[in-house]
Amino acid sequence: MASPVDHVRGVIIVFPWLAWIFTVDVILSALLPFLPFVPDVCYNISSALAESGWAWIQLIFTNANGAVITDSGDVLPRGESAIVVANHVGWSDFYMIQALAMRAGMLGRCRYFAKTQLKWVPFLGWGLWALGMPLISRRWDRDQKELDRVFAGIVERRWPTWLVSFSEATRYTPSKYQDSMAWCTEHNRPQPQHLLYPRTKGFVTTVKHLRKAPQVKAVYDLTIAYEKGSKFQIPPSMWETLSVPRLSDRKNGEGYRFHVHVRRFPLVELPTKDDELAKWLETRWVEKGIWLEQKRLEWAESQAELK
Repeated sequence: MASPVDHVRGVIIVFPWLAWIFTVDVILSALLPFLPFVPDVCYNISSALAESGWAWIQLIFTNANGAVITDSGDVLPRGESAIVVANHVGWSDFYMIQALAMRAGMLGRCRYFAKTQLKWVPFLGWGLWALGMPLISRRWDRDQKELDRVFAGIVERRWPTWLVSFSEATRYTPSKYQDSMAWCTEHNRPQPQHLLYPRTKGFVTTVKHLRKAPQVKAVYDLTIAYEKGSKFQIPPSMWETLSVPRLSDRKNGEGYRFHVHVRRFPLVELPTKDDELAKWLETRWVEKGIWLEQKRLEWAESQAELK
């Protein structure tokens, strides 16, 4: 937890970044009137602005606050556009995804599915709109117009992108896990370990649209894992990631471990039928759960060796 000194330190570190983010949102909002006339120029400018803000907060997390992100699995090609799916545990998930995006040269091209209510927030919502973020209610019948807007730039104008979705639609918590187990039992679905059952409709809709985009080559499946002491899948709070130094200091066995496992699937190898695509995502989530359990056991063993 952050100490009083950490709180002060966090304010000092974060204030310049917040000031820049506000400036970025103002600039992005100013781009909106030009979007219908020079969409490619606006997309490239907004991507560069987004990259500046995301790279800055990434440096706060890793360089200033000492978070060490490790990864395993497939090596991602540099500059490749993709559909990205990941489990959702906490705010720090974004750092894990951004670390991979920076390495692949795609940080500024990341676009996340976000809640539709954000569009009404002055500057922030306008900035998200200018960035081409899909602002959705997760009622896919109602979101069709918004998805058409987002997919048009990717498909028709061939914009490079990582289109990122947290397929569980909400953050993992023990209580939500119990709800997921009950739903899976009722509907005869497999319950993935350490995960919520994924929402498949959004994934199916995204794949169906982006198959038409020749630059989108793959689906990246990211499995995010955390450990602190004996606690598994307990991430730091947003404020901890911005204020607490030495986040990954393991001297007392209490520092955070941050890990992401990467799998790359060529888009041409995915099923074409809706029900088969849904089953494909379900299978990935079951496999993610198996990997997470193996990681938990591995970390528990290493933790025991420290005692």
